[in-house]
Amino acid sequence: MAKARPWQGVIAAIPTPFRADLSVDYDRLQEHVRWLAEEGCQGVTPCGSLGEYRALSDGERTDVVRAVVEAAPAGCAVVPGVGGYGSRQSRRWAEQARAAGAQAVLAPPPIDYPAGAAEVVAHYREVAAVGLPVVVSDDPVDARTDLTPELLARVAEIDGVVAMRECDVRRLHRVRDLCPHLDVLAGADDVLLELTVCGATGWIGHCANALPRLSLRLHRLCAARDLAAALPLYGQLHPLLSWGSRPEVVQAVKLAMRLVGRYGGPCRPPRGGLPPETETQLCRDVRRALRADADG
Repeated sequence: MAKARPWQGVIAAIPTPFRADLSVDYDRLQEHVRWLAEEGCQGVTPCGSLGEYRALSDGERTDVVRAVVEAAPAGCAVVPGVGGYGSRQSRRWAEQARAAGAQAVLAPPPIDYPAGAAEVVAHYREVAAVGLPVVVSDDPVDARTDLTPELLARVAEIDGVVAMRECDVRRLHRVRDLCPHLDVLAGADDVLLELTVCGATGWIGHCANALPRLSLRLHRLCAARDLAAALPLYGQLHPLLSWGSRPEVVQAVKLAMRLVGRYGGPCRPPRGGLPPETETQLCRDVRRALRADADG
């Protein structure tokens, strides 16, 4: 049975695996979801920016969410991304997520449009009207709207808005002051410790795709505020965690998965392969993280 607040804990934002011909590999997608659940992840987020949702057709996007819900065992929440140009598109994806059996949705503001405050509030009203819990996603890389704490406070008044995915630790205290009823989730791997120690109750991240048990151990130490154990591990992992905040995050996650024996697969254009020197650096960062895993 799914936990009462399915957006809490370690939620892996998952990539979309493609075959060599760039078609979606649904079998590998489902195997990855089952593996993450077996490794201890509390949930998964398909069709987020890491899932290359903009490169998916409408039919593929629908099928990805259905496949993930079908594969997720009891206790593993599915929180699909519902990013879209406007509220009509995002509401449609929220409706599709509800029909598929998802437990909540991850909703950025309108994509590719610098929406005003009233437009942002109207956008979230439409998404929340579908009836699934809404996790607001503040991802400045994927959207052109700045979800300031003051704007979030207006959004948080909407019934059904339950949590905020935050990437900026400097805003956390203001968000908690203005919106005390919202859960705050860490939304960037390389500020996990800072956000969690200050009260974030979950982590929607990338590293778990390659190193789920190590990610869970780090999150558990941070949540317990065991800094004596968390800080050395965090420092060892931080070079790898920092890839989650780079433009090449999709390529980096898929390569990191391959380096640990998982299938990441290629990316769809416009994303190509990493330059050799970038790939070399990522390999070093993965090896450093694996040493921390062996030492643990």
